[in-house]
Amino acid sequence: MSYSASELILNPDGSVYHLGLRGEDIPNLVFTVGDPDRVSSITAHFDQIHWTKIRREFNIVRGTLKGQEVLVLSTGMGTDNIDIVMNELDAAVNIDPVTREDRPSFRKLTIIRIGTSGAIDPNLPLGTHLCSTGALSFDGLLPFYKHDFQTVAIEGAPFAPFFIPATFSVDQLSSIPNVQTGITATLPGFYAPQGRTIRSTSVFTQAMDNLYTQNVAGTNITNFEMETAGIYALAHLLGHEAYSFSALLANRSLGTFHDDPASAVESLIEKVLAWAVELDT
Repeated sequence: MSYSASELILNPDGSVYHLGLRGEDIPNLVFTVGDPDRVSSITAHFDQIHWTKIRREFNIVRGTLKGQEVLVLSTGMGTDNIDIVMNELDAAVNIDPVTREDRPSFRKLTIIRIGTSGAIDPNLPLGTHLCSTGALSFDGLLPFYKHDFQTVAIEGAPFAPFFIPATFSVDQLSSIPNVQTGITATLPGFYAPQGRTIRSTSVFTQAMDNLYTQNVAGTNITNFEMETAGIYALAHLLGHEAYSFSALLANRSLGTFHDDPASAVESLIEKVLAWAVELDT
């Protein structure tokens, strides 16, 4: 298939439009973080940094981690940015920038989000480390894609979200110490979409309160954030493997927030990096 200049926008050097990356820039193991400032928390563990590229909210660093070539980039917040990141990572490695056609050999990336999240289950302590085994897409990205994900009914929600299962088996997490699993709700904003009422009124508050009492595919809904459903959905649609890890810094059911969030995030980074370099990527 050939892609037109307006369909796949490339820079003069053949790199993808927003990220400024070419296929050879991207190793098979990619870490993502939301906050550009968190990239340095990942690269602090690298053996070596090869190069750094900063474009808009995308802070991108390539280096080696325990001898393995890796890339880390910030995505910013929300699935609108995830839409750019996932599609452009895939296009860079799987479309020839000269012919604008699919490369003859498909490259499968392993994309690992390391981020933060809020718990909705009162039984999950602050500082819990969690890997999402599926996501509920409340964010609005999926209706623009051809897909076969099914909606699920959520009590009190203004609409039924799509459920996106993980691309991996839970057995692949067995070597990570002290990591919980659960279903993550991905929402399109931080305030009303997450049930917060400041000076405007959220209509999602009751649904947020009830989420942890419901489950999907036999698994409890445990937490909420703003990116995971987009990562998981596009990983399925584009053929990549994706994981989303979160340090749970708030518990909405209890109204509490972690008193040392940096330590919770740093300990998550350390355990995920140690596990990730042992994956067969």
